[in-house]
Amino acid sequence: MINRSDFIHHRSRYFGTVQPQNLVFNANLQEFAQKVGYISSLETAGKLSPEDSYRRIETLWQDLKSSKKSLHIGENPFGNAE
Repeated sequence: MINRSDFIHHRSRYFGTVQPQNLVFNANLQEFAQKVGYISSLETAGKLSPEDSYRRIETLWQDLKSSKKSLHIGENPFGNAE
């Protein structure tokens, strides 16, 4: 039987290189996407103003960027500039 929370909070499977920092960033990225969807729905329904929605999404984006930076995602592990 399918759990109702699995339907509401769907998680996609991870297909990248299995490393702890990649898995953490993937979870952060999925959470970002889910929250943006909620904010967009609230804005569409008139519960949030477009300006407030933008500010909230911008804050989420900055949090995601800092997460990426702190996890060293996308950086060359050997320090070579290629």
